[in-house]
This record gives sequence, C-alpha cells and structure tokens, in this order.
Amino acid sequence: MEPMIWRVDVTDRTVSLEPVPGGWERLGGRGLIARVLLDEVPASCDPLGPNNKLIWAPGLLVGHKVSSCDRISVGGKSPLTGGVKESNAGGSTGLKLARLGVKALIVEGEPQGDGWWLVHLSADGGRFEPADDLAGLGVYEAARRLLERFGSDVGIILIGPGGEMGLGSAGIQNLDKDREPSRINARGGLGAVMGGKRLKAIIIDDRGGGTPSLAAPDLFKAARKLYTERLLDHPQTKVYAEYGTAAMTLMCDGFGGLPTRNFSSGHFEGAERISGEAMRDLLTARGGVSNTTHACMAGCVIRCSNCFGDEKGEKVVSPVEYETIGLVGSNLGIDSLDAIARLNWELNDLGLDTIEVGAALGVAAEAGLMAFGDVDRAMALLDEIRCGTVLGRLLGHGALATGRVLGVRRVPVVKGQALSAYDPRAIKGTGVTYATSPQGADHTAGLTIRAKVDHLDPQGQAELSRKAQINMAGYDTLGICLFGGFGFAKAPGAICDLLRGRYGWEVGDDVLQELGKETIRLERAFNRAAGFGPADDRLPEWMTHEPLPPHEAVFDVPEEDLDAVFDW
Repeated sequence: MEPMIWRVDVTDRTVSLEPVPGGWERLGGRGLIARVLLDEVPASCDPLGPNNKLIWAPGLLVGHKVSSCDRISVGGKSPLTGGVKESNAGGSTGLKLARLGVKALIVEGEPQGDGWWLVHLSADGGRFEPADDLAGLGVYEAARRLLERFGSDVGIILIGPGGEMGLGSAGIQNLDKDREPSRINARGGLGAVMGGKRLKAIIIDDRGGGTPSLAAPDLFKAARKLYTERLLDHPQTKVYAEYGTAAMTLMCDGFGGLPTRNFSSGHFEGAERISGEAMRDLLTARGGVSNTTHACMAGCVIRCSNCFGDEKGEKVVSPVEYETIGLVGSNLGIDSLDAIARLNWELNDLGLDTIEVGAALGVAAEAGLMAFGDVDRAMALLDEIRCGTVLGRLLGHGALATGRVLGVRRVPVVKGQALSAYDPRAIKGTGVTYATSPQGADHTAGLTIRAKVDHLDPQGQAELSRKAQINMAGYDTLGICLFGGFGFAKAPGAICDLLRGRYGWEVGDDVLQELGKETIRLERAFNRAAGFGPADDRLPEWMTHEPLPPHEAVFDVPEEDLDAVFDW
C-alpha cells in the first residue's frame, strides 16, 4: 500500500488519510517524529493540552521482518521533560502499521466530554468506538477483552490506569508476537498524552494490507541475508540469546555503576542473585512456561527477551529486563528476582515506566517512606498509585516530583526524567549522553558501556558519547533495535543496500550518521524553541561532588566538553 499520513482527530472523532509531505519522505521513526513536532506543534504548548500531538512513526526499514528492524517509535512533547520525546518499543505494532501503509499516525485535537474511546484502523480506514467499559482496567485485562472483541490477529496499542490518570511516568503498551501487552514505549510520560486525548486503545487490523513494496528486491534480500548472517555470527548475539539484557547486571556492577539504594553506591552486594546468570539458572530449573530466550518481534534472531515463571512454572511476567532489575531491584535494595518480577507485572499492568517509578521509589525510600529491601512496602506503594491516592499520584509523576515534595536532594534526573541503570559517575560517556541528549536521561540515546575505554577517565567521553548518540538516533530513525547494531557493524554497506533496495534511493555509506545528525538537529531545534539551553545539558549537581563507592568517583567531564558535544 502507498505510504500515507493517517490523522486521528479526537475533537470530531474522525480519521483521515493524506499524502506524505515532501520534507517527510526520507525520514521515519524518531527523525520523522522530530520533523512533525517542529512543523506542527507549538514548542511552548501544554503537553497535555489540545495543541500537543501524539505521533506513531515506523522506522524506514520497518515492515519486512528483518531481524531487530521492526520497532515502533512514539513521540510528542513530553509532560515529564517539557521537551521533545521519542520512545521506541518492540512487539507487533510497527510491523502492522507498516502493512497498512502508515507513514505516520498523528493523534491531535481536544476531546469533547469525559468518555473514553478506542480507534480501529484497517485497510478500510479508521473509526472511533466507545471504550468506557475498559476505563480503569489494567493492560492485561484490557488486552484480553480487546482480543476477544476484535480477534487474535490484531495489533493493540493501549494505556493502563497510569495513562488514564495523566501520570508523568505513564507509557504506552503494545502486544508482543505472543499477544501479551508487555512491550512498552515507556519513557517521557507519553501514556499521559494518550490519556489526555481520551484514547484507551488503538486497534490495528492489517488484514487487506501487505508487505511494503521493494524498489530492488534482489538487492534488499541480499543485504538482509548478509546482515542476518553477520548478526548470527556475532558473539554478543549468543550472550543476549542466553542471558538477555540481564547480562548487564554483573557487567555494570563490575564497573561500579549499578544503581544501588537511590544511587548512593555503584556496587550491590546482592548483584549475583539478580544477575542474568542467576535468572538463567532459575528459569531453566523451573521449566513450565519459563524461557530464557524469547523474541518480542517476529523474525528476530537475537531473542533477548525472556518469560519469567514462578515455582509452579506459571507465568509471572514477560520479560524481566536489566533496566527493571537495576531500578526496581538494586536501586531499592531488593535482591530477589521473584520480587522484581512481581513488581514488574504490577508496573506493566498500571502502564508505567519501571525506570521512572523505580527511581521515584528510591527517592521515597531516601525520605523514609519505605525501607530499602522492603518488597511488601514497595508493593503497597504501587497500590497507592493504582488507587489514585495523593501519595500514589506523587510517585506516579516520577522521581523529580517525588524529590521536590519530600525534600530529597539526591534525585537522579536530567531534564526531569530519571536516569536509567548506569550510574554516570562510573560510566562517564553515558553520563554525557544523559546530560546532553535532547531526550533527557536515557541510555538508549547513546550507551557507551561497551566501549574499550577507561570509563572513569573524563577525557574523551564527550566524543565517545557524540558518536554513540549519532548512531543511535540513526538506528531509531530506521526502526532498528540497539542490538541490531552488532550485525550492521560487521556488515558494511548493508544499511545502504537495504535502503536502496526498499526505496530506490541513492545513499552514501554514512547514511546512518547523516540520519542521526539530522534527527538530533531537529530535536535540539524543538527544545530550543521550548526554552532549553546549555544549563539544561547537565547532570544533577550532587553527582559532581558526591563520590560514588566503590571507586569514589564523581562526574567530572568538563562543562566545555558537554557544550561542544554537538559541534560536528
């Protein structure tokens, strides 16, 4: 199907299609979101008001089941940071939107009345249907009812109670290939934007759609074959297949950068008990539904996900990722994978970002609202969020709000968004990314932990972060998972040939970097219009003088290096 822009107007409850503007054609995913925001959204607007827009954009390579290349980007002005936000996820949403010919899905306008709605998309167009019967439901029950209603082959985008309440930590969830609503566009509070539009769910029925056409099929298929072979041959693929992202636990702890007890230490004495190795042993022994390797997207050969089963072999949650282990585990002083999995399920069902809420709970523990290591109290605080109490709403709005109200100084945020599970005092290149990325603190914007450098040395970290940020912005614009980069690094020219084969474009060998630079340029332009300046490109001041055990490191990358990150 010919790619089109699909507009969902919540004011008059209509869905319309229009041609792709010329300036949007060579962008997708994160890059296209930034372009749409600059073109159509006033940078000074209220993120939860009528002038903000919520944008879904499949990456440029989405739609062909190329391994790790079918991710979906969602974006808008963030209610958490006040700036540009893109959050991407796996699952089936990207593939199904591409099969319907959706270049971008733009939700706009101001809802009339207090009712809840869902939008149904198909080859025949789109329609609104009432969804008041789903209001207040967690994502697992809501997804079950929607699958019963619309059939097991549809894609589903939905929010949980957190998004309905407009919480700053609310994400947007998608079905994985097994029809579980566990793939979350987690960061930046975009679920609150969807809730502000009074949309509980979007149904994607791609029957009648089809695989996007190829300009040069043989070239595309040859490039896909080369990339897949190189990806399968890469030793890191085997590591992630066996241990998942949880493999990062001991690696990060070894660098002294594992967030522990509200970022007061980089070493957790219980790290081995919540490591990828421990999880693999535990799940292998339990059997049943437990699975140490699992693909979130059809066609993915890395299969870095997992299915966590309990002692009876019954499913608890899928997956348990490293970021959750770091923020909901070690950051809260919790050393039980079973406890982390239960907390993970609750956060998923609420539709909340485990990073943001984990950081908020760490701040709450610092303030004395729970003891570090107290799983029951952590669960009780999540129940406060579910019940919509004042305390629950505070925690649900994230770490910054929680710290301000409770009077805690050690609050791990940049641009209002919580740091992910790599302490920047010990892994300083990632600290540069946290500080300078237009997205706020987000490891997916440019993680540097695998670089062969002294991560404690401030010299050269800005250049390292710059390269990582450019590449990741390029991957996000193409719709490629971070881990797909292992294969593309060993298959020079594959990205060029995939783009040539898909669109017939003539692109250079540096197309990844060019896409990345253009994306970051657009994002920074939006943020400048929203009032951001150099002072916003900093880590919390306390991280520059509070030493982090065990290396007693502080974040000491010079400010002039931070200010020059994007001087390419």
